[in-house]
Amino acid sequence: MAYDLEEQEQLATLKAWWAQYGNIATWFLTFALAIYAAWTSWNYYQRNQATQASQLFEELQKSVVSKDGPKVQRAATDMEEKFAKTAYAQMSALVAAKVAFDANDLKTAKVQLQWVVDHGVDDEYKAIAKIRLAGILLDEKMYEEGLKQLSGDFPAQLGALAADRKGDILLAQNKNVEARAAYQIALDKMEKNNPGRQFIQLKLDSLGGALPKAAS
Repeated sequence: MAYDLEEQEQLATLKAWWAQYGNIATWFLTFALAIYAAWTSWNYYQRNQATQASQLFEELQKSVVSKDGPKVQRAATDMEEKFAKTAYAQMSALVAAKVAFDANDLKTAKVQLQWVVDHGVDDEYKAIAKIRLAGILLDEKMYEEGLKQLSGDFPAQLGALAADRKGDILLAQNKNVEARAAYQIALDKMEKNNPGRQFIQLKLDSLGGALPKAAS
């Protein structure tokens, strides 16, 4: 009988609690379930996006091998429109820019590279696009525009290439002192065993510079 009385008291307490907080608890539970459903749907969407993007990137690569430039550009544009937030979109744009550059279609190459600069979600891809775009602008003698692409910070592993490209643009402008400084920065940032150091050193030497001796 004592057990029945205790059970009744607990039931009464529960009813009182539910009367006071039941509505809030229901809303909280509904919100939690909605969050979980959204999270599950988002994960599915992301996986589905990545799968479709990888398939389209594979088609783009096949077009590169078959040297079908127009198809490469169409695939890259489709990727940028449908899967802009994936790494595949950035890679596709870089590949499409290279294909266009090799075909001497500098306008298309610039458009693809600028897309990565403006919409890329990965700092390394964006940095690569800026360096390559600056190179095209150098060829077109659009020096100031090229230097703008090389302003700001770059990922450590690409800092040397950015400084080297900056030196090339400054040299083309006959700004030898500034070019020499840029080449020196490129050497300082580049790893000791990188074969590219020799080429930069030649450019620096032509301006009267010399590779600093390593500290003992």
